[in-house]
Amino acid sequence: MPLLNTSRPLPVTFLLMGIPGLEHLHVWIGIPFCSIYIVAVVGNVTILAVVKAERSLHEPMFLFLCMLSVTDLVLSTSTLPRMLCLFWLGVHDITFDACLAQMFFIHSFTAMESGFFLVMAFDRYVAICRPLHHTTILTHVHIAIMGVIVVIRGLAFFTPHPILLKQLPYCRTRIIAHTYCEFMAVVKLACMDTRATKHYSLSMATIIGSCDAILIAVSYAFILRSVFRLPSRDASFKALGTCGSHVCVILVFYSTAGFSIFTHRFGKNVPAHIHIFIANMYLLVPPFLNPIVYGVRTKKIREHVLRTLMVKVA
Repeated sequence: MPLLNTSRPLPVTFLLMGIPGLEHLHVWIGIPFCSIYIVAVVGNVTILAVVKAERSLHEPMFLFLCMLSVTDLVLSTSTLPRMLCLFWLGVHDITFDACLAQMFFIHSFTAMESGFFLVMAFDRYVAICRPLHHTTILTHVHIAIMGVIVVIRGLAFFTPHPILLKQLPYCRTRIIAHTYCEFMAVVKLACMDTRATKHYSLSMATIIGSCDAILIAVSYAFILRSVFRLPSRDASFKALGTCGSHVCVILVFYSTAGFSIFTHRFGKNVPAHIHIFIANMYLLVPPFLNPIVYGVRTKKIREHVLRTLMVKVA
């Protein structure tokens, strides 16, 4: 861990430059980004409100879904409003402490998102492969413990990030060629050897992401095996449709996050605008898709929302 260099003051502000090479399109790029953000906020808040109001939804699947919704709200809100200020108002400067805070929320809650995908996959595995034991395995106490473990893991592994960056001396440019304060983009501005710091960040992201992805894949492999053994063809198709939509959301998250991680390590020839655009996708798309896939496609939530809307209209 690098020692604090007191001879060089910490920068007061950084300058976020957005998507390099696409600056002339920032205003137009902001429109779909804003639309995605609005849908994500409305969808996730709706899920939280519905599950809170409807006691019949206080089941493991929906409790985990609420945890995922809170994570999505924090993840998208920590990036999108600031990004839209950059795209539409030309506000490039961000204070050093605000930059570190944004980075902490992005990386820690991305790890939590991955963790909640894992526990939701485990819930589906128990519900389909061991249905008789579902209520005894996933009690409210066990659900709370699993949620706390996911949160603590995200905080524990990524709290060192802002601490490490605060100890580095910065004597180069203050320009961050990105739309938000990403760890690897900021650490490049330090004027000392940061290979150990970079390796720590990439190692943590790789270990957490790969372990969660492997366990999720194993869970869905067992689920698919059980689904194909169902005697009813209609039940098999219904289960496959549900699992398929879940897997698609998970694939979007891990493919875009994995691309961003490995581009830092191996993708020196990847154009910056492509890398940064895809790096935005894993912060924007999952919070947008999760309410649709896990909420709108869930019969109980859909019926409650429609019933509430009909009552208000009447």
